[in-house]
Amino acid sequence: MTSAAATGGSSPARTLAFSTEGIPTANRVELWSIHNAKALIALDIRTLDDSPLAAAEINLHFPSIKLAQVRGSAQVIERNERYIRRHPMDVIGVFFALAGEAFFYYPGGFETLRPGQAVIYDADRPFMRGFHRGVEEMVLTIPREEYLALSGGRPLTKPVVVDFHDAGPSNRHMLALARLVREALATGSAGGAPPAAPLNARAVEASSIELLRLLVAGKGAGTAQGYLASARCFIDEHLADADLCPARVADAVGISERHLTRVFAEEGEPPSAYVLRRRLERARSLLAEGERTTPIAAVAARCGFSSQAYFARVFKARFGMTPLAARRGGADTLILPD
Repeated sequence: MTSAAATGGSSPARTLAFSTEGIPTANRVELWSIHNAKALIALDIRTLDDSPLAAAEINLHFPSIKLAQVRGSAQVIERNERYIRRHPMDVIGVFFALAGEAFFYYPGGFETLRPGQAVIYDADRPFMRGFHRGVEEMVLTIPREEYLALSGGRPLTKPVVVDFHDAGPSNRHMLALARLVREALATGSAGGAPPAAPLNARAVEASSIELLRLLVAGKGAGTAQGYLASARCFIDEHLADADLCPARVADAVGISERHLTRVFAEEGEPPSAYVLRRRLERARSLLAEGERTTPIAAVAARCGFSSQAYFARVFKARFGMTPLAARRGGADTLILPD
């Protein structure tokens, strides 16, 4: 197990990593269990057959929440009443399924979890989870006391399953939370290479908590930070839509357009300005990533611009060069026909 501090923001996040690679087969389950007990949730772990366990995990520890990216071969994990008494955790877990199916048994019920679904559950209530084709998921944990503050004091007595798949009828707030967790794990675990942007640990934790509040407290209980995170996720998901507008964003996240404007005003940027900035940033990224033969008009359309002339004008105003020059590496600012 290795650890480091992922700096950025005033509250750094601690990074840990574990892999069974190089560990003798006979010791893998034991060491995998020890890592999870220290870094995430104490679990009774068993393999489904005689095949050697293969598993890896990346963890980010914030002052309140913990995030994890988990991959592993087929296994069953359990916390029964006896195990819970010996290893109380006092946390609520959010488990985001990324690949494969998993079964989830709990007192009085059963769930089958598919990729694109997340389950919220109290880790100190008995459960058994099984991954017959292996596990690939992200996890967020939050202390039960903080969860109760978010939920208005309502305890979590049974699992809550919420969709977050990009292509499906997702819960917008859960999709935003899943993306935030994924991006934080990718940035905070850059493997020694400097990330494109440092992890702002304070912002990640605060936004995660406020998105969770939107999920568990119900309509009208959200804060500006939660709605802002959800709105930004929706905007980034729909940048290619020429009809993307503040009214559509507000409707998607469940607030009025006036409320949405106030939420963005607190960050000093109107919704329309944020949409334009993100479209231009995506266009610059596409051009820099090797869109050498795609016509500029097609790149513009992929970023939600219906007019190539307008796209070229606002692109140059923001970046000081034409889209064509950006595609050529910024060496030439002469406007040439495609």
